[in-house]
Formats: sequence, C-alpha cells, structure tokens
Amino acid sequence: MSDEEDIVLSELNDDELVEQMFDDLYDGLKEEIEEAVNILLERGWVPYDVLTKALVGGMTIVGHDFRDGILFVPEVLLAANAMKGGMSILKPLLAETGAPRVGKMVIGTVKGDIHDIGKNLVAMMMEGAGFEVVDIGINNPVENYLEALENEQPDILGMSALLTTTMPYMKVVIDTLVEQGLREEYTVLVGGAPLNEEFGKAIGADGYCRDAAVAVEMAKDFMSRKHNQLAG
Repeated sequence: MSDEEDIVLSELNDDELVEQMFDDLYDGLKEEIEEAVNILLERGWVPYDVLTKALVGGMTIVGHDFRDGILFVPEVLLAANAMKGGMSILKPLLAETGAPRVGKMVIGTVKGDIHDIGKNLVAMMMEGAGFEVVDIGINNPVENYLEALENEQPDILGMSALLTTTMPYMKVVIDTLVEQGLREEYTVLVGGAPLNEEFGKAIGADGYCRDAAVAVEMAKDFMSRKHNQLAG
C-alpha cells in the first residue's frame, strides 16, 4: 500500500489527476474520487467537464472491461458507487449552472429481471448529460411503466433486460402503449446485453442502445428532433 499513499492528488497536474481518477474509479475508491472532484472544481473546472471528462470518461473504461469480462459485477458496483460520490458533489452545481435540462426520462428493468447495473449506469450518465431521470427500479410489470409515464410525463421511456427470457416483455409494454393510444407520446429506448438492433426494430422501439454512452447520444438526438418539430 505504501506506493498508494505516496500519491498526493493535489500535487498532480490536471491531466495526471484525471488519469488518476480513471484508476481510482476503476478501483472503486469513493473518497479519493470525491477529493479529486473538489480539487478540479477549485482549479476552476466547470462541473460539466468534471463529469464528462473525469467521471464518465473513467466509467466508460469500467463499462468496456465489464463487457469484455475483465471486471465483474462487484467491481462495477464499487466503481458506480465511487462515481455516485463524485456525482453528489456535482449534481447541485450542475443544477445551479443550468446544465441544460435536456429532457426527462423514465427508466426501469422489465418484469422478471432483477439486473440493474446497466440501467443504473445509463441513469447516471443521462443525469450527467442534463436529463432528469426517474428510475423505477427492477422487475417492473407493464402497470408500473404506465403509472410512471402518467405521473412523470417524460419524453423518453427506457427499458432494460439482461435475460433472453425477459426480453419479450419489452414488446408487451410497447404493445400496451399502442393499444392505449399512447405510443406516439414517448421515445422508447431499449437496452441490455442480449438485445440487438433487429430486436429493437421488431418490437417497435425507437432505438436500441448498445451501451450507456450510446443511450445518451440517442436520447439527445431524439430530443433535438423533437424541439425542431415543435419549433417548425
């Protein structure tokens, strides 16, 4: 451990500090991440840059290694928890600086499925990109989605599944929206390891998100189109 303790975060330059944050996130070191976030803010970094360059940048590496089987669930949870520590400092600042409220999203894992790491990562990164996110958790029957949509009036509905057996339930939710004449009111994005683009199209989703970064880009894209339509 001695070499660990030799690193004084405040003595690193910005680039070194961001690199160190990537390592600390990877290792799930929450206190170090919180300290580093505060150091960058003191150095005049805008909150959005701290979020995207340091935290999201670091979590992207974690996400890739999780996908490639180098990291496993416990490590990813630790990393996400460290990111949450950094986010708790940034969130009020992002709100203050008017990191633009890009839109609103309801997200949840479908009925029969209790996996939430991917969903949580998407929720975190969406918040970081300026979306308001309402997370309804795991194992959601269609009623939960309908209730959340009615109460929250979001722009986007996000559904996640990690099991091939629970994937078809996404179609149940979309079909129900169609039956109730609500389908056109929301952009529906789906994601999860066993899904692919063909599946997303087949069940009538607006988009399939390969990972959290894609989800954010796609959501932003749909929102800008929506604004353009309203303006037109």
